Amino acid sequence: MRALFPLIVFTLLAAGSGTARAQSCDTLIDKVTGETAAKTTDRRSDYASFTAGEDMTLTLACGGPDHSSVGAQYRGATPPDRYFDVFGKAGHAVTGIDASVITEAAHRAQATATKLRHSNVDLGGARVTCSAMVSPDKGPLTLCAVIENSDRS
Repeated sequence: MRALFPLIVFTLLAAGSGTARAQSCDTLIDKVTGETAAKTTDRRSDYASFTAGEDMTLTLACGGPDHSSVGAQYRGATPPDRYFDVFGKAGHAVTGIDASVITEAAHRAQATATKLRHSNVDLGGARVTCSAMVSPDKGPLTLCAVIENSDRS
């Protein structure tokens, strides 16, 4: 869990702390579970975590208008296609961007992250960011997030 903490903090910081919400966090949580079939494990007013399989978790940080983010964590260096599919669906639930666009961006970012440890792919209105690391207690980890931004160009 300590290895996942940096991604959780990153997504919380990236989400911002605005009080106005484009969508309530409850609505976003329901959308993520509806699109991914993930199970909510922690639910708060501005954050949620989910299990999406034995080696995969999701985190959701609810921010001000157009500043929410969702992350996907996988215990392993080479995530299966299911990881990218679930991540794309969760990203769509939060950003409204087509799941296949997010999935393709995550594939590119993850492939680069395996060489450089971190990579970003900018999409209109969001950024997909992936990191590859090795945790001393968990082994290889793949961490990706899609972070909304207010630039919708």
